[in-house]
This record gives sequence, structure tokens and C-alpha cells, in this order.
Amino acid sequence: MKDENIFTVSEVNRHIRNVVESNIPTLYVEGEIANYTHHRSGHIYFSLKDMNSTLRCVFFKGNNLHLKFKPKEGDKVVCLGNVSVYERGGSYQLNVQKMLPSGIGELQQKFEALKKKLLAEGLFDESHKKLIPKFPQTVGVVTSATGAAIQDIRNVIVRRFPCKISLYPATVQGENAAQQIIEGIKYFNENKVDVLIVGRGGGSQEDLFCFNDEELARTIFASEVPIISAVGHEIDFTISDFVADLRAPTPSAAAELAVPDKVELQNRIKALTDKISSNTKHLLYEYKLALHELDSRLYKHHPQNIISKMQKHFENALMRFQHLTKNEIDKRKHKLEILKNELKELSPNEILKRGYSFVRLQKKLLKSINEIKNGDKIEIILADGKCQAEILEIEHESQ
Repeated sequence: MKDENIFTVSEVNRHIRNVVESNIPTLYVEGEIANYTHHRSGHIYFSLKDMNSTLRCVFFKGNNLHLKFKPKEGDKVVCLGNVSVYERGGSYQLNVQKMLPSGIGELQQKFEALKKKLLAEGLFDESHKKLIPKFPQTVGVVTSATGAAIQDIRNVIVRRFPCKISLYPATVQGENAAQQIIEGIKYFNENKVDVLIVGRGGGSQEDLFCFNDEELARTIFASEVPIISAVGHEIDFTISDFVADLRAPTPSAAAELAVPDKVELQNRIKALTDKISSNTKHLLYEYKLALHELDSRLYKHHPQNIISKMQKHFENALMRFQHLTKNEIDKRKHKLEILKNELKELSPNEILKRGYSFVRLQKKLLKSINEIKNGDKIEIILADGKCQAEILEIEHESQ
């Protein structure tokens, strides 16, 4: 025998575990509870049995915390889980994820089948979800007229954001419930409201199963009015929750999602008002500075100021010109006076006053003795008069 054909016990168990866990999907198993033990750790250990076989099961604390009923020995139940192998003991068991009474197991299977069908058709796609209006004027409600849900919705809306509430009373449990809810949705699509709340308070899975109706799901999907699903169950979902535009865990939560909080709005308005006031003051201050700057620039460049400055420059220039002109005139007068005196000294009259005279022949001033001859009549001009003379004899000056 070759060594490679010999396996350890652990190897065999591990191989079995891999084969089992990779080939058996999550599944529903129906049977009767036997050997039931709720351990102090919170885990539940039991077996499921039928006429011929027994299957060991473990329901860990993390999964059984939300169990909606208290199972006991002999109960017929349906368990959702996956088969696993315990290598050390060489045994296999069902790791339970969810447990339902046996009758509900059929409902759960119907739910899963419808969910898979509608999911494939795209009825759950986020792209089809309509936005919930922020400030609705009218909120439509489809629920029981006598249940606690409508009172919870009214109380929340009156407290948060008072607006009109329109109720379409409908049975929300039993054989005719789905059809009445459908009629309510259609009514509010014909008699427009801003947003629609569809739901009820809590209950068992059987009580809530009318919200898993296919026709109801398609009516919600086709609604032009945004719909908030408010089936009162925190943990499990109904088909209506998946199709609706928004899901709320309770009717009160749906009312809070449907309308804003007036106190919060008032605080936001006050904060925005304060911010606007602060920004306005800041802007006004900046505009005031800018206006002052523009005013200064305008004052500097105003035509009247420019003319006034030019006029002052002109007056100053005129004064300087007049001053310079007067000085120049005075200088020239003084110089003229000097020239006048000099000219006066050179004047013929002044020369005549010193005993000299001018001689003219026929109005022509004589400069040489050669210009006259005997017999010429000449005119002699003196400082204080003139006289006539005749040339009798010419005597030339010796060289």
C-alpha cells in the first residue's frame, strides 16, 4: 500500500466539509423540534426530525436575537440555514439563520419567490424611486381608521409640521386588505396629495402578509404620488417596503420622514437670517469703503475741482508772469533811460549847445569844404536858431 493512498481522519473530515459546504446552498428545512436546549450563552441547540431521520441544528445567539416566537419541544418549524461539517467530531449540522412556525414557512417561500421575480423586473431599482417633497401641504394616509397608526401619524405631523392629513380607511389585515390598500393608492393618485403613507402598526408575519401582494406592489410602483411604506416591523421587510419610494420602520417614523421639523426649520431660518445679516453688514462696510474711495477719486477728478485747480495754477502763473513782466519792464525802462541819456549826450542839439553849428547847402548837410564854392548861399544852424550866409572866400586847411 502506497503512502499517498493513506489519509488522516482530519483530512477526510476536512474534505467532506469542503464538499458539503460548497455544494449545498442555503435551504429551508421543515421538521419537528427535538432535544431543545437554550444555552446560557444564548445559543440554541436542537434537532429537526421527521418520520425517518434526525438533523442536528444550532441557532447561534446573533441570529436568534430577533426570534418572534418562543419555540418548544415538539413544535413543527421551518428553518432557513446552511449545512456545515464539524471536523473534530466528524458530524454535520444545520446552522440556522431564521426559524418560522411551519405554516409561516409557506408564506416565506411565497415571499422569496415574489421578491426574486419583482427584483428581476426592476421594481426595486433606486432609479425608479421618487423624491419625497420637502414641504408637503397635504399628506395622504392609507391605513385603518381605528388603528394606532393613524393616531401616531397625526400626533407626529401636528407636532412637527402642521399640514392637511387625508385618510383613506382600509383594512390592513386579512383576505381583502391588499385590494382595499390598492384602491386607497389609486384614490390618492386621482385626488392629488403631495406624499402618501401606506402601512399599519406591528403584527405577526401572517398579519403583515397582505403587504406582500403582487398587485399591490405593482400599484405602488405605478403610483405618481411618492409613497412611504410604514409597515410596523423593525426587522423584516415586506414587498411593499422594497417597491415604495421610501421605507419607514413604523408609522411614526413615516410621519417624521414625510414632513420637516418646524423647530429645526425655525433654527435653520434663524441661522440663515443671522448669516445673511452678518454678510450684509460686512458687504455694506466693504461697499462703504469702496464708495468712500470712489468719492475721493471722483472729488479729485471732478470737472469743477479740475477747473478750480487749473484756475489757481493760471492765477499763480499770471502773477508770476506779471511779476516777471514788471521786473523785465523795469529793467528795460532803466536801460532805456541809460540809453536815452547816452543818446541825449550824442544828440545834435546837445552838440550845438556846446558851441557847435551845422552848415547846410540847399538842405544838405555839409561835411567838406569841397562841397561849396564862392557865391553859394549856405544855412548855418546854431543851438538857438539859424541864419543865412554867402560864401565870399574859401580857404582850404593846409595838409
